[in-house]
Amino acid sequence: MSRVLVTAGGSGIGFAMAEGFAAAGHDVWVTDIDLGALDTCPGAWNRTHADAGDEGAVRALFSDIKTQWGGLDVLCANAGIAGPTAAVEDVALSDWQRCVSVNLEGAFLATKHAAPIMKAHGSGAIIYTSSTAGIYGYPNRAPYAAAKWGIIGLMKTTAMELGPFGVRANAICPGAVEGPRMEGVLEREAAAKGTTRDQVYQGYAAGTSMRTFVAARDIADMAVFLGSDAARRVSGQVIAVDGHTENPDPKP
Repeated sequence: MSRVLVTAGGSGIGFAMAEGFAAAGHDVWVTDIDLGALDTCPGAWNRTHADAGDEGAVRALFSDIKTQWGGLDVLCANAGIAGPTAAVEDVALSDWQRCVSVNLEGAFLATKHAAPIMKAHGSGAIIYTSSTAGIYGYPNRAPYAAAKWGIIGLMKTTAMELGPFGVRANAICPGAVEGPRMEGVLEREAAAKGTTRDQVYQGYAAGTSMRTFVAARDIADMAVFLGSDAARRVSGQVIAVDGHTENPDPKP
């Protein structure tokens, strides 16, 4: 049985990951900035209200983990936000900074404070939530794409640094995931392109060889695999769970 931390585990992909690990019999700890989301989590899960980009909060979280659990086996560095949808010249610096802070700096801080715990134990798995936007360029999503590309670089470097200590690192790249966050993206892209939400939706689906969005559970299943002994020699990998994206610039 593993001890699993999922950041932004109160809803969406993070909640699905936590559910997946819990169903597999593992101990689960979730963080979220949304108190309401944390309140809906099962009582058996450890829960901490924390901002992924606040190092003081992250440091306190890992101190609590060491005290209560004595170690950590799996980190799902999942916290992220969609960021603005706009041409690069129209992106406000404050929106850029917020997007990069949550998506990239949040992953860095979780890694920074998990690494000593895992190194001391001689094993561990770090699973980053990147995106297909971290594989392709993505028009009108510059802050998000830059942060998700950065996560790939962080993951590759972490895998190299921590591999000698028995710690693995991999990144999952979800495609278009059904849910509230993607609905927001669809609406904003429709407004930016002067079309409808349904047309943008169809453009995303048509941009995959499987002609489909994916579900949060699809991402969770991959995370549970990567955190298991079945993936004990899988490290430094970028794994897309997206129905095979063919076109990184979906057209309505």
